[in-house]
Amino acid sequence: MTVLALNAGSSSLKFALFQTEDTGVGAALARGIVERIGTSGAQIRFQTAAGRHPIPVGAATAAHAAETVLSMAQDGKLAADSKLKLQAVGCRVVHGGASLTEPTHVTADVLKAIRDLTPLAPLHNPIDADVLQAALEKAPDVAVVAVFDTAFHRTLPPEACTYALPRSLAEAHGLRRYGFHGIAHRYTSERVIEQLGHGPEGTRLITCHLGSGCSVTAIKDGKSADTSMGLTPLEGLVMGTRSGDVDPGLLLYLLQTAGISPADLDDILNHQSGLAGLSNRSSDMRDLEKAAAEGDQLAEQALMVFAYRVRKYIGAYAAILGGVDALAFSGGIGEHSARIRADICIGLGFLGLTLDEQRNHAVAGSGPARISSDNSSTSIWVVPVDEELQIARETHMLLHRSPRH
Repeated sequence: MTVLALNAGSSSLKFALFQTEDTGVGAALARGIVERIGTSGAQIRFQTAAGRHPIPVGAATAAHAAETVLSMAQDGKLAADSKLKLQAVGCRVVHGGASLTEPTHVTADVLKAIRDLTPLAPLHNPIDADVLQAALEKAPDVAVVAVFDTAFHRTLPPEACTYALPRSLAEAHGLRRYGFHGIAHRYTSERVIEQLGHGPEGTRLITCHLGSGCSVTAIKDGKSADTSMGLTPLEGLVMGTRSGDVDPGLLLYLLQTAGISPADLDDILNHQSGLAGLSNRSSDMRDLEKAAAEGDQLAEQALMVFAYRVRKYIGAYAAILGGVDALAFSGGIGEHSARIRADICIGLGFLGLTLDEQRNHAVAGSGPARISSDNSSTSIWVVPVDEELQIARETHMLLHRSPRH
């Protein structure tokens, strides 16, 4: 089976083409990205066995970008073997709500349910739904599967997913903690468990997915036990432009006393806060590390607040798990910022976490890298996440179990 994995962002679309067998998913035949969607500089960059291929494209939206990639996959332009027939498309969807809790064949009803969840993930679900719609229309004879970021967190126990709100209100509006980045957290945890050399049973992991969006997950026996994001992706850690945890009373104050409208408050929390708001400079960790090294105190404070919040969650999740066997970092920041990893690990020696400075600065490559010292009783890992591979795996598992085409 040939599976195309699509992973849409606000201005980019990552993709990868895989050949699968009964035993699982093989190495990617091609992978790439459509960048600068919505601008005149939009281009598709992808790599196959024949080399790299940058191509200018017209991509006004993520759906347009998906149509281009689908056409290339169907025409055999994404793989060295032009005779390969595309048989399935797996698409990442950020929010599946309470009912869409596992990879799902996309129908008109499923597509409507994803769009109906837009208020809970306004930055993502509309784009995800548009990409799914494009796949259904462009490839009507191909199985289209939605793979949900919230699905991995369906195992959250009631004490972890319940808000202390009036029960009738919570039940009427589906107000509970769902969690996000599940595709990445599942991939990371499975790779770390492989490195530990035993099965998931009895294993206690904390995975930190740190990028423009950030979350931490406590994983017990291979299952999500708690996670930092909640009803929406706003809860939890400091992020690129999102605030993370704030006092709910602060929000009421801004609405009732400061004269800020709900729409403006939404914009402040999602687009003006986080690292960008703290530093008054940038949401990009690379820019902030450079500025801090040059003496910018606001940039330095932004880095400190960011690391403190992650460290705080690690401590809380260690208590929930009753100890930690391994800590893992993933995502753009988690994989590439040695300073942030070091800042987060400061003071965690009581959990058996001891960072090896040389290993931490030498991280490179595509596989998991251990960055803890030899005498660290709890191992620390950097895991480059392959969300497209995980999407393909989950698509393959669904179709292998219940084929539609």
